[in-house]
Amino acid sequence: MDKLSSQTRIIIATVLSFLFFAGYDYFFIPKSQPNVVSTTQEQKDTAKTNIPSTPKNESVVASAVTPSVPVAQSEEVIAVVKADFYEMHIDRLGRVSKFYLNEPKYLNESNERIQLIDVSKKIFPLELRFVDTAINNEAFSLAYSADKNAIEVSKDGKGVLVLTQSLSGLSVIKTITFYPAGNFDVNIKLSQEKEYFVTPGFHSGVAVDSYTFHGALIQDGDGTIKTIDDGDAKENTNFTNAKIVSISDKYYTSALFELKDGVSAVAVPDKDKNPTLFIKGNKDFTLGGYIGPKEYTRLYAIDAQLTKIIEYGFFTFISKPLFTLLAYLHGLVGNWGWAIVIMTIIIRLALYPLTYKGMVSMNKLKELSPKVKELQVKYADDKQKLNVHMMELYKKHGANPMGGCLPILLQIPVFFAIYRVLQNAIELKGAEWILWVQDLAAMDPYFVLPVAMGATMFFHQKITPTTFTDPMQEKIMKFLPLIFTFFFVTFPAGLTLYWFVNNLFSIAQQFYVNKLFAKKHEEVKVVK
Repeated sequence: MDKLSSQTRIIIATVLSFLFFAGYDYFFIPKSQPNVVSTTQEQKDTAKTNIPSTPKNESVVASAVTPSVPVAQSEEVIAVVKADFYEMHIDRLGRVSKFYLNEPKYLNESNERIQLIDVSKKIFPLELRFVDTAINNEAFSLAYSADKNAIEVSKDGKGVLVLTQSLSGLSVIKTITFYPAGNFDVNIKLSQEKEYFVTPGFHSGVAVDSYTFHGALIQDGDGTIKTIDDGDAKENTNFTNAKIVSISDKYYTSALFELKDGVSAVAVPDKDKNPTLFIKGNKDFTLGGYIGPKEYTRLYAIDAQLTKIIEYGFFTFISKPLFTLLAYLHGLVGNWGWAIVIMTIIIRLALYPLTYKGMVSMNKLKELSPKVKELQVKYADDKQKLNVHMMELYKKHGANPMGGCLPILLQIPVFFAIYRVLQNAIELKGAEWILWVQDLAAMDPYFVLPVAMGATMFFHQKITPTTFTDPMQEKIMKFLPLIFTFFFVTFPAGLTLYWFVNNLFSIAQQFYVNKLFAKKHEEVKVVK
């Protein structure tokens, strides 16, 4: 049984290592490059456009048409909106064709502003698509007129732009009110009833990997959140009372919302099975909108419900409280790095009883190891008797062969939750810690934290009692710190910092437990 428990521990450690790190290249290599100012020929090509339509039964479905869009004209900018935080371009079709973030923390590797509209997808925020094919093709050919071509949005003010499009027997008026935080209100008025849809566009593609969420997120009227990952949209998905309709990558989002009454919406798969979102409009229709980073405080300031756009996956129910704690600590100390350090200590203190029991169990198993070996020799030919006598031995001395594994297993959800928080939090982007760490969302440029993490992991392993009976298992375990160090080299500094501090706490706790057992042995010797 002792041998089995050792094998269980090594299997758990090895499998976890593999799951977290062996597939790292697949999980974290970006699948698309950041958008830059220049436009490629591929971005200039005209593509087929999926247009949702509403038949007599009022169910939302999709039909495909190919609007005739003069490419050069469709790229024409008719209005530019400028605020301290962003710059937005409105093209001749009344859509948001460019959205730049101005703050230095959002500059890309080439020191250029990040552009959040993926023009290669041929779908843009605030784009209208009519069910009537003839009207739709005309709407994609005739330009809007703007009441002004430049708008300045002050820190405490707003700007208003009125766009008008005159079609055959139909006029369309879009009135957009811009606010300094990146949010806006849009009112769409038609001169007569025509079925149409409006879209939040597609996510930027600036921050896409295969582990963090990128795709569509919809909050339904009952408060439930529905997510559709890129590549997983296999059929049209209808929402009859959606409050939030957003399309996001790791850090950024484009969203439309009606938080009071909700809207009818549909997620339609494109040729790559990525979800594209459409909201059913009416003759006089008003929506809220937001384009920008998924920053908690920014979204909360617009409306607390918008923070639901920040998605942490399966362990969201743990991750959200952890981020709230992290943000609170940042408010106290004013530094995200030190907030991570304090949060790690708080979590370890909360888990202390659990980890303490695991460490005590490991020490007891080590003490019993000589007696276990005696039993293994004595009952080498009778496994049933061996197991019975080993269980009696463990019971007599209050040892649990699984005691070292269970605490690890129970901590896995917490680790996943913290991992998702530190991997998804755009607040860490451009956040300094100390000296050489200038961006907690990027890798440590001098590898100090990964090496320190590996060294502390190795040291903790050295002072932790083990009961290995297989030399090969022990050798594999000794390689784990090296494996972890190798993969953590390219991990965000904030995540590596968490693991490093976690190791320091584990070392201190292990020293304490070892000292207790050493004291116990001394007392036994004195009695004898």
